[in-house]
Amino acid sequence: MKKLLFVLLGITLVVALTACGSSDEEENNGNTESNDSSGEEAASDQETTEIVVGATSVPHAEVLEEAKPLLKEKGIDLTIETYQEYVFPNEDLDNGTLDANYFQHIPYFETQQEDFGYDFVNIGGIHIEPLGIYSKNIESIDNVEEGTVVLLSRSVADHGRVLTLLEQNDLIKLDEDVNKDGATIEDIVENPLNLEFDASIEPALLPEFYDREEDALVAINTNYAIEAGLEPTEDSLIIEESDSPYVNIIAARAEDENNEALQTLVEVLRSEEITNFFEEKYEGAVVPVK
Repeated sequence: MKKLLFVLLGITLVVALTACGSSDEEENNGNTESNDSSGEEAASDQETTEIVVGATSVPHAEVLEEAKPLLKEKGIDLTIETYQEYVFPNEDLDNGTLDANYFQHIPYFETQQEDFGYDFVNIGGIHIEPLGIYSKNIESIDNVEEGTVVLLSRSVADHGRVLTLLEQNDLIKLDEDVNKDGATIEDIVENPLNLEFDASIEPALLPEFYDREEDALVAINTNYAIEAGLEPTEDSLIIEESDSPYVNIIAARAEDENNEALQTLVEVLRSEEITNFFEEKYEGAVVPVK
């Protein structure tokens, strides 16, 4: 009789423990499902904003690539469209293909708006690319001979800075009444060495002319100089100072002036991380805006 009683008590205890375990498991499962659900809701709360930015390959696209993970942390997914020609990034910004572009300095930006009626805004300056004048055979600016050819970009927005650089080094003199930023070859009033100017060259082709026209002076934008393997601070005969007004900017359509994602892009490109990247990567050839 006692044995039977012990058996019945044992069975009852097992059933009770099993039921208790099932209840705890269900409760834990319920908590897990609840936590999973909360995680999904949290993930969906942090929406990703996609922006498309047009840039020339060096240094602009390189800088944007460096900024990509920093933007990702802020919920911004950046797509970079790379261009070799200056005219297309503004066309594509105007037609909506791009959300912004990063390739042009302020005088070029202003000239493009005047020429094509673009309704763009400058939402932030990022860096300066000091323009340099190079030569294969001329070893010093003091050794420039009479009749030397000076090769310039066909982009009129660059002429003022090239001519100003030549004037600063006593090779020419410009009309005092002319705004130096907008100076043209016609504004030269003194040319003691009878320098000959050719301003018909596509900017991207200037490094090729540097290799081909060995006795010429060639004014090359820093981005194209770097692409061609030149080191602007070492290979140029003369180069702009870092206080050049030709600041490269992020441009956007006027309707997007206060776009939060684009404002964040500017903040990231001015961050300490990107400033350090400029200084380490380009060693003075590209100068971040302070």
